[in-house]
Amino acid sequence: MSTRTSRLELQGMSCANCSGTIEDTLADLDGVESADANYATDEGSVTFDPERVSLSAIYDAVDRAGYSAVAETVTIAIADMSCANCAATIGEAFADTPGVIDADVNYATDEAQVRYNPAETSLDDLYDAVESAGYSPVRKDDDGDDGTDARDAAREGEIRKQLRLTLFGAVLSAPMLLFMADKLLLGGAIVPETVLGIRFGWVEFLLATPVQAVLGWPFYRNSYNALVNNRRANMDVLIALGSSTAYLYSLAVLATLIASEGLYFDTAALILVFITLGNYLEARSKGQAGEALRELLAMEAETATLVDEDGTEREVPLEEVAVGDRMKVRPGEQIPTDGVVVEGQSAVDESMVTGESVPVEKSEGDEVVGSTINENGLLVVEATKVGKDTALQQIVQTVKEAQSRQPEIQNVADRISAYFVPAVIVNAIFWATVWFVAPELLAGLVGWVPLFDLVAGGPAIAGGTVSAFEFAIIVFASSVLIACPCALGLATPAATMVGTTIGAQNGVLFKGGDILERAKDVDTVVFDKTGTLTEGEMELTDVIALDARADGGTGAATAEALDEDAILRLAASAESGSEHPLARAIVAGAEDRGLDVPDPESFENVPGHGIRAVVDGRDVLVGNRKLLDDAGIDPAPAAETMERLEREGKTAMLVAVDGQLAGVVADADTVKEGATEAVAALRERGVDVMMITGDNERTARAVAESVGIDPENVRAEVLPEDKSDAVEAIQSDGRKAMMVGDGVNDAPALAVAHVGTAIGSGTDVAIEAADVTLMRSDPQDVVKAIRISDATLQKIKQNLVWALGYNTAMIPLASLGLLQPVLAAAAMAFSSVSVLTNSLLFRRYVPDRDYRIFGRFR
Repeated sequence: MSTRTSRLELQGMSCANCSGTIEDTLADLDGVESADANYATDEGSVTFDPERVSLSAIYDAVDRAGYSAVAETVTIAIADMSCANCAATIGEAFADTPGVIDADVNYATDEAQVRYNPAETSLDDLYDAVESAGYSPVRKDDDGDDGTDARDAAREGEIRKQLRLTLFGAVLSAPMLLFMADKLLLGGAIVPETVLGIRFGWVEFLLATPVQAVLGWPFYRNSYNALVNNRRANMDVLIALGSSTAYLYSLAVLATLIASEGLYFDTAALILVFITLGNYLEARSKGQAGEALRELLAMEAETATLVDEDGTEREVPLEEVAVGDRMKVRPGEQIPTDGVVVEGQSAVDESMVTGESVPVEKSEGDEVVGSTINENGLLVVEATKVGKDTALQQIVQTVKEAQSRQPEIQNVADRISAYFVPAVIVNAIFWATVWFVAPELLAGLVGWVPLFDLVAGGPAIAGGTVSAFEFAIIVFASSVLIACPCALGLATPAATMVGTTIGAQNGVLFKGGDILERAKDVDTVVFDKTGTLTEGEMELTDVIALDARADGGTGAATAEALDEDAILRLAASAESGSEHPLARAIVAGAEDRGLDVPDPESFENVPGHGIRAVVDGRDVLVGNRKLLDDAGIDPAPAAETMERLEREGKTAMLVAVDGQLAGVVADADTVKEGATEAVAALRERGVDVMMITGDNERTARAVAESVGIDPENVRAEVLPEDKSDAVEAIQSDGRKAMMVGDGVNDAPALAVAHVGTAIGSGTDVAIEAADVTLMRSDPQDVVKAIRISDATLQKIKQNLVWALGYNTAMIPLASLGLLQPVLAAAAMAFSSVSVLTNSLLFRRYVPDRDYRIFGRFR
């Protein structure tokens, strides 16, 4: 057994027991021989068998134990990838590199997302792994640049290189194309067989050899790396075999004079020209597929106007802005970086981030996003996030990571590609042998094709007789060339790349291509109420003082009758220690009435029920019926009032003072604009819509009815810690639920849902736990997320049907000798371009409607 030892930098340990917990957790993993965690140094080590347990599983185990191990993620641009097998080869090279936790290599973007342990490996080690696999990484700049410019330069360089190669090959191949046309169409009436006693075939040899050497070299080099270094056959092997077969056969015929005809130098050259042209078009298409993200980054401000403490203004490059700096933003200018408004008022165009075309009003205390446009007023903004921490950079990074995490359907394509090339070579050898050994057996299969006939023991093409051996060579070359798996390898990542970009442009961020695939299967959407379906900005609506003689069932009369202001003052003071929206509304309502709100002398939050506090020496309770029941106070005298308020969709809270029921206060929340439309659109798609809330049953049902949710689908009075259990219960019968929430208490439910979706205006914890983040607070974006998911999967299936259908139809034609090698090469080259073009057409999709196959919309 070969073991490996990895050193970990641990975070979150606070005592010796923590280190013991980590050690026990890791020791329980199958394949881990020993584990050590040192609380004093925040370091650990683990010895494990990589064949039985991965470093990724070890990191996950540390996370499950409640701690974390330091990891870094890097994006590496990679040149020279030609098919999905190349991506798989590089992925295996990363997997064999100590310290690599996981890696996703994307052939469509020519990039790899690698998460690694910096205590065990370095960025240079990752570059070396790529090079050892036979490919060229784009190295990060020494000045600390993240490599984006280098990647873009490398992509443009690749496009220019492929164009130069195509033009070079086209110039030399053009005369041979004329020779081919004369031979096929005119029977060689124009081109002589000899010139000054020298066979004209030597002219073709002189033209074809530079093409073979220059255009063919990358394919030969990559074939060598694939076969010798990686023991894997890829697309380059097929191309090298096809073109070399035609070239070497022609050279042998020309050198030995074994035949007067049978030269295929033109075929060998044109094969490489067509494939190189296809590579050029493919490189351009890949660049266009990622153009939206590059345009988004290009919109980032380049400079900022800083305002010093003495009022002095100075313009500095964006990278010199630090957290806490104050920036002046004039009308029409971009806000340089994320921040909070400290002076001024204006409308800000945030469409580039949220997809919302209507400018948003901003004033003192409001947060703003970097690179958005200040429309009219003068703003002074204090920077809160800079560099890679800004919302724009985070969006781009999220989309890139999503593009690298491919859906499950890609695994099917990868498995097919892994076995496809060897199967193609075996198929080509088999049919070439059959054509050579017994061509008469196949005569009946191809006799109905006008261009083919059996003449003198071998087929005739366009009237010219060829030998059985020569025709076998043609069949072999055609069969290996037509079956390139490029289109199959591009089908999923190309569509995923466009789909995640469409999401980002519309304010919907998917954390991975796997999430994009998963969202389409959602059959139940579960909304949190406050802050998700409603605005979450509660307002005090009612203060009701109960009859002073209502003694709460204690048998003693109330010593003091409390009027509405007195009840509100005590309730507001008690709630002033809480950050809950209901509490803030009560405090704001009291202040609006001009009441003095003193700080409570003591304060206790009772999760899910209310609060206990001491105000001016008096015991105050504010909360639901259960809170008063537990305190021995009968809430029955307020039952009718509570029911009436709850039927009106208000959240009513009981107020008790010194052990006696005193009154009722009520808050109301307004339903978000678009909530009703979102519920209707989901139900139209056949999706069940449910609501979970900690609010009382009547209020919850009232809100549900107002937005179109069946009251039977409401789960009310659910405690925060029970929300995840409620989602699991919904999914227990096989449902695929999407949980939509915005608060800390929603995070567990978001994590257990089939797809967790966080409202972008919600907390960082909720967003971290979610699979999808909605940059706006519009419930209709939930529908957009499902539509984009469904549309992307339809596009992937279109691409796969094309790629598989193409190979299914063309391989038999080539095997039966019905396809010339030049046509096979051209068809192969353009199959990849067609898949990319089909994906690029998807960029026009707008998710305000369902996507229909073949580009038809509903």
